[in-house]
Amino acid sequence: MYWLSKSFHKMHRIRRRALILFAVLGPGIITMVADNDAGGISTYAVTGSKYGFNLLWILLILLPMVYFIQEMTVRLGAVTKRGHAEAIFEGFGPFWGWFSLIDLAVVNWLTLVTEYIGMTAAMMLFGVPPWITVLGVTAILVAISVTGKYWTFEKLTLFFCAFNLVYVPAAFWAMDTPTSPGWGAVAEGLFIPSLPGGFSGELLFIILANIGTTITPWQIFFQQSSVVDKGLDLHDIKFGKLDTLVGGLLTCVIAGFIMIVTGAAFHYANPPITVEDAKDTANALAPLLGNHGELARKLFAIGLFDAGFLGALCVSLSTSWAFGEVFGWAHSLNRSVREAPWFYVIHGLMLLTAGAVVLIPNAPLIDITMYVQVVAVTLLPSLLVFLILLLNDASFMGEHVNTRWQNFVNWAIVLFVISMSTLFAVSTLFPELLGMAGGG
Repeated sequence: MYWLSKSFHKMHRIRRRALILFAVLGPGIITMVADNDAGGISTYAVTGSKYGFNLLWILLILLPMVYFIQEMTVRLGAVTKRGHAEAIFEGFGPFWGWFSLIDLAVVNWLTLVTEYIGMTAAMMLFGVPPWITVLGVTAILVAISVTGKYWTFEKLTLFFCAFNLVYVPAAFWAMDTPTSPGWGAVAEGLFIPSLPGGFSGELLFIILANIGTTITPWQIFFQQSSVVDKGLDLHDIKFGKLDTLVGGLLTCVIAGFIMIVTGAAFHYANPPITVEDAKDTANALAPLLGNHGELARKLFAIGLFDAGFLGALCVSLSTSWAFGEVFGWAHSLNRSVREAPWFYVIHGLMLLTAGAVVLIPNAPLIDITMYVQVVAVTLLPSLLVFLILLLNDASFMGEHVNTRWQNFVNWAIVLFVISMSTLFAVSTLFPELLGMAGGG
């Protein structure tokens, strides 16, 4: 009977851990999947159409980068019970605190513009005018946020995360086209790094855009604030890290499938087809995929809209949380509009003003989408430095400070991002200096 009692004990322990895991899951998955936002979809689509499968190897670098950065926000939020903006003000003083807050507000607003660009483009594929999309989406986003319950927000957001999977069948259909080089070429592009066309300014721009859309300032603020708002504690850190890893895997897998779709359908077509954004991608897919073409077009449009929707929700909330932390306003999704009016005012203003930009006639929306990703990655190093320094402050973190290995990896990430940003700037300003073809 001893073995039977021991088995029941093990099953009870496994069940208990599983329940804790499912209770903790949410912030990491939402942050990472929302990271595949409208700007990200367009960036991955352009990458695949220009370089085929040759840059898939970037994803193997981005996965550990995004995991090591975001798991620090889990520990910082669970240990300090502070959002990231509040932690910077307390750890580094008002000057750097305001610098970080203004930095976040500007980049977040620009990113929100790209989310609305994606959503309006997606709905235009279904014949919906942009002004209806902007007003309708803004109303729905605000309605989701004002439920007064973090758990309601999280469940609804996780539901929308599932729509990211629509790119998977489209990738398999694209791989069945006559000109597709097959899954062996996918494996080669994933595991054998290459620099197609040489180390040019254009290639640097694409690589930076991919980094900038996968690792963003708003993610750091959003995940830490959501960890605090959800009420995660020290004993939840282990499961919070797993939540982050699962989310990182999902975002990189989906990004890979988008590159596979556009690479197989466009880069290897005869002649090759160049797309400028996700809307172009959806329209160009229809005639190429035969019986699946129209369905693939609709799936791509649905995925693009969902990506912009998730991104807009999370980016705007990360700004509201940050301002609430700094100004001392009530800043929780568990508070009603009456209890936290300024939290929801900031949220609504960010959405309305960003959406209005998309309605400006002849605005350079495609250029905005790509350059916002590069702006984000050039502003990222300062935030990463603050984050690493906070994670090494024993007065903040106690026994949960960074290990030597974590510091090595995280400082390597900072140096890599700074190096890529610097090379891009040099290649653009002085293309002859590095023997590159400048431009982006």
